[in-house]
Amino acid sequence: MSEFLQVPAFDTPVDTTLAPRRSGTRTEELRILLADEIVRGKLSPGMPLEEAEIARRFGVSRTPVREAIRELAASGLVETRAHRSAIVARPSSERLRGMFDVLAELESLCAGLSAIKMTSDERQALQELHAELGELVLEGDPKPYHEMNEQFHSLIYIGSHNAYLTELTFATRTRLSPFSHMQFRAMGRLTRSHEEHDRVVAAIIEGDQATASAEMRSHITTVEITYERYVESA
Repeated sequence: MSEFLQVPAFDTPVDTTLAPRRSGTRTEELRILLADEIVRGKLSPGMPLEEAEIARRFGVSRTPVREAIRELAASGLVETRAHRSAIVARPSSERLRGMFDVLAELESLCAGLSAIKMTSDERQALQELHAELGELVLEGDPKPYHEMNEQFHSLIYIGSHNAYLTELTFATRTRLSPFSHMQFRAMGRLTRSHEEHDRVVAAIIEGDQATASAEMRSHITTVEITYERYVESA
């Protein structure tokens, strides 16, 4: 059996009809579903993304579809064209590797600076959020873990107390979000992710800049490797 969880076919009605809720939530769910289909090759490069067809398929209006496509374009998964349907444009392996390399360095810098610049309140908030992530690991649901994981990393960016670095790191992470999210479909990844976070948090709390930086770089590298294995297993 593959070490990766098998994702149900998205053309199954029960899986592809999004329940009524806030537009922003529907957009996020739709973005994740479409991103998964793209990285797994279900939607191939060059394939047009017809808004009306996608809206019908997922049981939503065209507004969240349009927003999801715009966000996917920012991640490089989709190419938008004036007065024409957007098309699937999966980034090359070389480009993705370069993006992950940059993210690893940016996050490493953030973690190192947080180790020496975080306030006591910020350190406490980081520890509390890390503990909440641990509870989500026990539940085994990747969706809420992914959402709180974004908050975890955000606290570390902000804790660097460098506004420009925070801005750059947020932007890079946003572009890679559809790819990094896929890591949590790997069997046992939630537990390993939390263990990696634990080492980062411990170094930051101890004020160990070098270790915090190294552990965060290692964590992001593992995220990239896990994503690549997930795609290969599809």
